[in-house]
Amino acid sequence: MPRFGSNSVKYSRCRNRDILWQKIHIATGHKEAHHGGMAQSLGLGKYNIIGFVSIVDVARAKKFYRDTLGLRLVMEEPPFALVFDANGIMLRLGMAKEIAPAHGTVLGWQVPEIRATVQELTRVGVKFERYEGMDQDELGIWTSPTRAKVAWFKDPDGNTLSLSEHPELKG
Repeated sequence: MPRFGSNSVKYSRCRNRDILWQKIHIATGHKEAHHGGMAQSLGLGKYNIIGFVSIVDVARAKKFYRDTLGLRLVMEEPPFALVFDANGIMLRLGMAKEIAPAHGTVLGWQVPEIRATVQELTRVGVKFERYEGMDQDELGIWTSPTRAKVAWFKDPDGNTLSLSEHPELKG
């Protein structure tokens, strides 16, 4: 099964998007698809994205991302960043003197079985967040109206991270 971000998944998602925009173009008489000009001129869809998260406590962040979350530490670039491999995606933890609180999730992982992943992380000390007004189950997992399941937790610097399971992406 291809992982999200593989060429077969990208092709399928892009093809569906392009078909949708072609239908809109035909139905409405628009001269250009929503993002067609930008995507064709920049072509960023063929490159991997890099994740950036700011940290203050370098030692705790290194231990958390490497030892607790299981990411491979690729290199340390003091005083700039810790660089991790997140399943083929570069994650740069930027070293800062202070960070402003982010409003929302800064980084998330799509997992095939959220309950098992939450239980595994809970066993190694990760505490999952509870939010008032969100109907979360006993593990802290919220089910969205589209049936996606999401659970949130924080890194040592207070950045909100998440896990999500998306039934619409399961084959």
